[in-house]
Amino acid sequence: MGSRDLRRRELLTGVAVAAGALTGCSGASGGSAPSSAGVASNIGVPSNDPAQPAVALGEWESLRAEFNLSREWIHLGSFLLASHPRVVREAIERHRRELDENPVHYLAKNEKLNTATQGVLELAGRYMGVPSTDIALTDSTTMSLASLYQGLPLRAGDVVLTTTHDHFATHETLRLVAQRTGATVQKIPLYERASAASSGAMVEAIARAITKSTRVIAITWVHSCTGVKLPVRAISEAVAKANIGRAEADRVLLCVDGVHGFGVEDFTMADLGCDFFAAGCHKWIFGPRGTGVLWGKTAQWARLRPTIPHFGFEAYSAWMRDVPPPETNASMMTPGGFHSFEHRWALGAAFSFHLDIGKAKIENRIRALNTQFKEGLSSMSNITLHTPLASELSAGIICFDLNGRPPEHLVEKLLEKKIIATTTPYRPTCARVAPALLNSPAEVDTALREIRALG
Repeated sequence: MGSRDLRRRELLTGVAVAAGALTGCSGASGGSAPSSAGVASNIGVPSNDPAQPAVALGEWESLRAEFNLSREWIHLGSFLLASHPRVVREAIERHRRELDENPVHYLAKNEKLNTATQGVLELAGRYMGVPSTDIALTDSTTMSLASLYQGLPLRAGDVVLTTTHDHFATHETLRLVAQRTGATVQKIPLYERASAASSGAMVEAIARAITKSTRVIAITWVHSCTGVKLPVRAISEAVAKANIGRAEADRVLLCVDGVHGFGVEDFTMADLGCDFFAAGCHKWIFGPRGTGVLWGKTAQWARLRPTIPHFGFEAYSAWMRDVPPPETNASMMTPGGFHSFEHRWALGAAFSFHLDIGKAKIENRIRALNTQFKEGLSSMSNITLHTPLASELSAGIICFDLNGRPPEHLVEKLLEKKIIATTTPYRPTCARVAPALLNSPAEVDTALREIRALG
C-alpha cells in the first residue's frame, strides 16, 4: 500500500469518527481518555452517511480548500473567529435540517438521551488526553471562566492571584467574584518588556506572590496583548511546591485561560499540570461559533457550585425527587437551557478534523509560519517587535508596533492591501497578526513586504 493510500485510509477513519459524533450515536463514557479505536467502534458510522474524503495529511493547499475563506484576502486575524472547515459546516447543516424538520423529536433523540453531547465529549477528551467525564461544555472562553471563578467557594480574606497581562474576561469576572464574596484580587506583572520575558522570571514572580491567603492563581497561557506564552508546566510545579503541607481546603488552584494555545500547541492536560482549563472552540480549533470547554481535574470538580442550572441527570433527578443534588461534577457545570444545538453537536467534527491532521503537524506548521513572520519583523528598522522570538515563549500571536505610527494606521494600511490584521484591545495598544494553519509562507512574505513599505 502506498503512502498516499495510507493517508487516505487514515483520513477516512477520522471522518468516520466525526460522522459518528455528528449523528449522535452513543459513545462510551469511561473514566479514562478514549483511544482512537475505541471512539471509532463505539460511535460508529450510519450506513446512509458515506464518508467524504478529508484533507491529505501535510498537503496544506488541500486543507485550505476545505474552507470557504475568501481567497481575495490574506487572513491574519483568524484567531478571533475562525472560518469553518467543510466537515463542520456539513455537521451544522445536518443538525439544523433535522431540527427544522422535527425539532422536538430530534431534541429528545439527541439531547435527552445525551448521545450527541456524549459524542462531542468523547472527541474533546481524546483531543485533550483526558476522560470525557471531566469536561463541561460552554458557549465561549468567557462563559467557561465565569462558570469556574463564580463557582469557587471563595470568602473574605481569600486572595486570587492574577497578572496585569490578563484579558478583560478574566479581570472583570474576578472583580465580580470579589464584589460578591469579599475575596481580594491581586494583579502582578510577569515581565516589563514582553520581548525580554523569560520562563524563570515569570515562574519566580508567581511563586514569590503566593501567600498563605492565596487560594486561586488565574493565568492565561498565551497573552493576546503581547503574544507571550507562559511556562504553565513550570508554574504548576511551583504551585505544587507551595501546596506542600496545606490542608485540602486551603490548597491553591491553578486555573488557565488556554484559548490561544488550544488548537496551536501539541499538548495534553497532563503536560500542563493545571487544575482547571478554559477555552473557546471557535478560534484555533475551527469549531462552531458559540462553543467552548471547561476542563478540571476529577478531584477538583466537587469544589465548585454551578451558577446556571444544568439540565442533566444529576441535578434534574435530584429536583424531581426533592432531594439535595450530589457533589458537583463536570456535567453539572455545563449550563442548561436551550442552546444553538446544531453548533454544539457539531463540535466533535472540529476536534476530529484536528486529530486527522495531527496535533504535532499543526504545531509545527504554525510555529514555522510564526518564526518566519517574527524573523522578518525583527529585521526591519521601522518595527518594534514585542513577542519573543523563541517558540518556547510564544505560540501563534505576534504583537508589534510600527515606530512613530499608531497601530490603527498600520492595520488600516494593510486593509487597503487586503491583508487583515488587528489591534490589541489593551492599554497600551499595538498591532497584532496571527499566521495560522490556513496561511502560507508566500502570504507571510507578502504581508512582510507591505509592512516594510510603510516605513
